[in-house]
Amino acid sequence: MSLAIFKKNSTAYMFLAPFIIGFLLFGLYPVLNTIGLSFTNTTLMSKNSEFVGLANFKRLFADGVFMRAVGNTWLLWILNFIPQVGIAMLLSVLFTSARLKIKAVGVWRAIFFLPNLLMPAAVAALFASLFAYYGPVNQFMVRAGFLTEAVRFLESPAVARSLVVFIQWWTWFGQTMIILMAGMTSIPLPLYEAAMVDGASVWQMFTRITLPLLKPILIFIFVTSLVGGMQMFDIPFLLTDGRGSPQSSIQTNNILMYMKFNSSKGHIGAAAAVGVLIFIMTTVCALGIFYFLRDKDMDDEKPTRKSLFKKKAERAQS
Repeated sequence: MSLAIFKKNSTAYMFLAPFIIGFLLFGLYPVLNTIGLSFTNTTLMSKNSEFVGLANFKRLFADGVFMRAVGNTWLLWILNFIPQVGIAMLLSVLFTSARLKIKAVGVWRAIFFLPNLLMPAAVAALFASLFAYYGPVNQFMVRAGFLTEAVRFLESPAVARSLVVFIQWWTWFGQTMIILMAGMTSIPLPLYEAAMVDGASVWQMFTRITLPLLKPILIFIFVTSLVGGMQMFDIPFLLTDGRGSPQSSIQTNNILMYMKFNSSKGHIGAAAAVGVLIFIMTTVCALGIFYFLRDKDMDDEKPTRKSLFKKKAERAQS
């Protein structure tokens, strides 16, 4: 019977096979292999490796470097995510408003999305050149009289963090805006018309209709941005010296993982331990987002096993 079902669905299995094989080879296996390596002292320069248990993890928490990298990562992500969603939401409301009827919405949407098409390496190199000691920013500020002499911007932790936050926001807010616009345009217009008839204000329609119906999209944006933020690497790595300088102010989780791997012996085990902790932290936070932002009304409507047994018993008695 099972063989007949397999032959019947063989075409479907054939189309599913490339994804399943690719996921097993390039998705599941690297994760399991990284977890295994995190419990060893494997290096690139040695054929032999030993099981060291939690030694790699204890070493990470011993000197506080890992916790500083975690704090930097969260700070850089939060500072760019809040304005990213806020400005993208504002622009989405303006571009989808039937009252304003803004012209050339497609052109504006393309302009705001263009930074997302640029290579992060190119953007980091551009801003590093702009804010260099003899860069255009210093030249303009000194010639215009705003500064008496050139300033080493990239040696200031505040400036370096601000640049990383701005680049991350500038790169991704256009994509967030397009996703939000797609969600807003899918909301039925009769809902707004009925609210207008009942005398609802613009703010009430936004908070009572738009935001609740955008919750699935907001969860998607929240989770994908969180995953990307916890893996932040290219911009802070290329903006300064590749070690998160100045004063390790832009040293993120992935930069620390790269530094562990790029040490004198190439400590793969230590780098894998950083990757495992990043994976656990991201997974827990993502599950927390799904749990706290879930639709509680739908959960209340779902029948529990106990209620189902109770209904069956009542039917049997009747």
